[in-house]
Amino acid sequence: MRARFGRSGADTGLTATARRIIRLNYGFQLLFNLLWWMPVFYAFQKAAGLSDAQIFGIQSIYYVAFCLFEIPTGLIADRIGTRNCLRAGAVVMTAANLAPVISASYTGFLVHFLAIAAGRSLTSGAASAYLYDGLRAEKCDEHYLKAEGTARALGLAAKVVCWPLVGPLMALAHTAPYVLSAASAAGSLACAVALPRLAGPDARTGSAADRRDGGRRGGAFLRDAGSALRCVASSRWLALVMVQGVAVFTLSRICQVNLFQPILLDHGIAEASHGGVLAAMTVAEAVASARPQWLSRRLPPVAWVSILSLALAGTLAAMTLGGPWAVVALLCLFAAATGFAYPVQRKLVNDAVPADAPRATLLSVESIVDRAVCALAAVAAGAYLSAGQLDALLWHSALATAVLLGIFQLLLRSGLVERGREAPPTEALAVRAEAPKAVEADRVGRRRSRP
Repeated sequence: MRARFGRSGADTGLTATARRIIRLNYGFQLLFNLLWWMPVFYAFQKAAGLSDAQIFGIQSIYYVAFCLFEIPTGLIADRIGTRNCLRAGAVVMTAANLAPVISASYTGFLVHFLAIAAGRSLTSGAASAYLYDGLRAEKCDEHYLKAEGTARALGLAAKVVCWPLVGPLMALAHTAPYVLSAASAAGSLACAVALPRLAGPDARTGSAADRRDGGRRGGAFLRDAGSALRCVASSRWLALVMVQGVAVFTLSRICQVNLFQPILLDHGIAEASHGGVLAAMTVAEAVASARPQWLSRRLPPVAWVSILSLALAGTLAAMTLGGPWAVVALLCLFAAATGFAYPVQRKLVNDAVPADAPRATLLSVESIVDRAVCALAAVAAGAYLSAGQLDALLWHSALATAVLLGIFQLLLRSGLVERGREAPPTEALAVRAEAPKAVEADRVGRRRSRP
C-alpha cells in the first residue's frame, strides 16, 4: 500500500455486493457495540453493593477471559466462516446484556462480563476479517480503510445520541440500559444474518476441505493454530506491527473505560456532567475515525501509529497538571487521537497478514496480546487507585508507552525487520536492496556465536 491511505470518494468503484457488505457491516458494528450501560456501569455496580476492588477485579477477569476465549474463537472463525462467527457472537452478546437484569449481584456482573468477553472474542477478529476478505473478493480492497473507520465513527455517533438518554431512562426503569443493550445486540444479529456468503473462508464450512479431514475438527483447529503461530514467528514485520498496537489499545481502553470516571471525580467534576463529557469525547473520536485520510501522506501509516501513541501518552501525563476544563479538553484530544489510530492500525495488521494465512486467527492473536496487557493494566489501576495515586498511574503509563515505542523504533531502524506493504514504493525498494546484506550479516553473526 502506498503512503496515502485511500481514495476519498464514498462509493467510487464499489460493486453492489461490496456496498451491501459495507452497509451491513456498518449496522452490525453500530448495534453490536452500542452498550447503553457504559456511562453508568461503575455507578450501577456501586449501587448494587460492589466495592472498588470487586469492580476492578471483575474487569481484570474480563480481560483474562477475553484472552482465553480468543484462542478457540479465532480458530472457529477460520473453520466455520467469519459470517457464522459474527452470528454466534451476536447471540451471546444479547444474552450477556440480560445477565444483570436477572441478577444485579457480584455473580451476575461476573457472568455478564464473562459472556461479553465470549461474545466480543467471537467477533473481534471475524468482523475485520470478513470485511477485508469481502472487499478484496470484490476487487474493492482499497475501500477497506474508509469502511473500517466509518463503521467505527457511526457506532460512536450512535453513542453520542443514545448515552445522554440513559439517565432519564433509568429513572423510568433502573435496568433500562441493560435491556436496551440486549435489544441492540439482537439487531446486530439481524445484520449478521443478512450478510452475503463469501467465496473464501465462509465457503469452507462443509466443503471438500473439511471432508478431507474426515470430520476430525480438532486436528484442523490445531493445524490452523500452528499455521498462525508459524506465520507470526516467521514474519517479524507482522509481529512488530501487532506489538505496536498494544500501546494504542491499552491506553485507550484503560483511560476511556476504567479511568474515565475516577479522572473526572479527582478533578471535582460531578457525576451529573460525566455523560456530557463522554459525549464530547465520543464526537471527537467519531470525527477522527471517519477521516483517517486527514493524516499527512508524507509519513507512512506505521509512523503515524507511533506518533499517535505518543500523543495519547503525553495527553495522559498532561491531565495531572491541568484543571477541570483542561482535563475535559485533554480527554477530547485523547479520544481524537484514538479515533485516528484505530483504523490505521487495523489496516496495518491486515496488510501484514499473508494471503494464505488464517486471517481471523491471526487477528485474534493480536487481540489476545492486547487484552493480556489490559488485564495487567486493570490490576495495576486498581492498586494505584486504592492507594490514592492516580497521578502516578497516569505518569507511569505515559513513560511505559514511551519506552515501548522507543524499543519499536530501534528495531524498525536496525534493519532486522523488513517493512511490509505499508511502506512507500521507494522505501520498500531500499529495504529490499538492503535485505540480502542483513541476511548475510545475520548468518555471519550466527556462525561466530557458535561454540
